[in-house]
Amino acid sequence: MPASPRIPLPDDGTRQLLQWGGTMVGTGVLAGLLLLTVLGGFSPTGATTNTGWFALIVALMCIPFGSLLLALGIAKWLRNRSLARRG
Repeated sequence: MPASPRIPLPDDGTRQLLQWGGTMVGTGVLAGLLLLTVLGGFSPTGATTNTGWFALIVALMCIPFGSLLLALGIAKWLRNRSLARRG
């Protein structure tokens, strides 16, 4: 009996989760690095410049949310991979 061809799984958004999660984490890390190097840094009371505050806000929004998106995308990718190996 010939081996049955594998049926491709429908697009369930895994690729989009990985792309957007990685993009958001990268944006947050870049904003944090710019804050530390170019935009004046920060002190215990916050950033020292107006653009530093903006970079701090972007970093503090993008890193946690992007990490959650990335973790969900990785979990879905691992699940799809295990389902493809089974069937």
